[in-house]
Amino acid sequence: MEKTLTINSKIDSLHIVENTVDELFAQCGIDQDVYGNLLVAAMEAANNAITHGNKLDENKCVEFRFSLDKEKIQLTVKDEGPGFDYKNIPDPTAPENIENMSGRGVFLMSKLSDKIEFGNNGSLVQMTFYLIKK
Repeated sequence: MEKTLTINSKIDSLHIVENTVDELFAQCGIDQDVYGNLLVAAMEAANNAITHGNKLDENKCVEFRFSLDKEKIQLTVKDEGPGFDYKNIPDPTAPENIENMSGRGVFLMSKLSDKIEFGNNGSLVQMTFYLIKK
């Protein structure tokens, strides 16, 4: 099963992503833990793409692709921004970063997904969530 979604780069569009994950959960009977991880990671990816990637430019879009099979869900999120240096993200749990208000999105996404990969200079992220834990 595959589902695609395109939203405008405005914070008000986040509810569309949430509704889409809810629909997948209802249609496919995804495990509650996987659902929770997918939902939070999808919302973080959407927020990062809208805010940091597309700089809240409502003329730019964020594309989502949810691919589901018996073993896994893959979520791909792509924005129209220039990307970022995903290889050198400060650790938000380090003492010098604890009080920083930003910088936790990618950390959360990497902890909640079973696999995370970046492409297109960081303007594309693909997360994998295994339905059967390996």
